[in-house]
Amino acid sequence: MLLSTTDTLDGRPIQAYLGIVTAEVVYGSNALRDFFAGIRDIIGGRTGSYERVFQQSQQEAMQELQQRAQKLGANGVVGIRLSTGSIEIGSGGVLLLVTATGTAVKI
Repeated sequence: MLLSTTDTLDGRPIQAYLGIVTAEVVYGSNALRDFFAGIRDIIGGRTGSYERVFQQSQQEAMQELQQRAQKLGANGVVGIRLSTGSIEIGSGGVLLLVTATGTAVKI
């Protein structure tokens, strides 16, 4: 399966557009990770634990996007976009949301 952020694939003509595919990954917050991130916020620097969560969630969203495209009979996804956001839950928590979207294609 070919995955691309571009709308076309050089040298690979698109035979059919099979539809838009989306994948969402939601991660809950972690009290210990939040504590250390709060310390980093005060003293400065990168928060490696959250960077790893973002990296893992993006990879999982891409895998899910690929699986959903395959169910449509696609062998490629073009125009892929990744976006991140958060969902506040009550007074004490935030969920991390990563969304991947693209167009499933037959090449």
